[in-house]
Amino acid sequence: MPLPKSFLAAFVALVAIVSIIMAGYIWLALSWSYSEGERAGFMQKLSSKGWICKTWEGELSLVALPGAAPEKFLFSVRDDAVAARINQQAGQRVVLIYEEHRGLPTSCFGDTAYFVTDIKLVQPQ
Repeated sequence: MPLPKSFLAAFVALVAIVSIIMAGYIWLALSWSYSEGERAGFMQKLSSKGWICKTWEGELSLVALPGAAPEKFLFSVRDDAVAARINQQAGQRVVLIYEEHRGLPTSCFGDTAYFVTDIKLVQPQ
């Protein structure tokens, strides 16, 4: 027994409305940051990861006091140009400027909530 046309039209409209709401939510989550800041440390690694959605994922070693165990700051990078600049500074002391975006629905946007937008090299004194 075929479905009535009004049911099919209602189903298509419902799918369209849900898709528009999800797209709006993702746009809002990516464009409005929960927090912004800077982290200073030694650039340890940056790699492109993922099976389908390739993202740049990195580690910054934060050293508070000499002899203390370093803490790692895990981050994601969405911009290939920023990722290239970070790769050039591997092993050096840098300051990463980041934005925190919470509530992203999948890891296609990045494995972490911290997205690096810029990098500055710390000059030795």
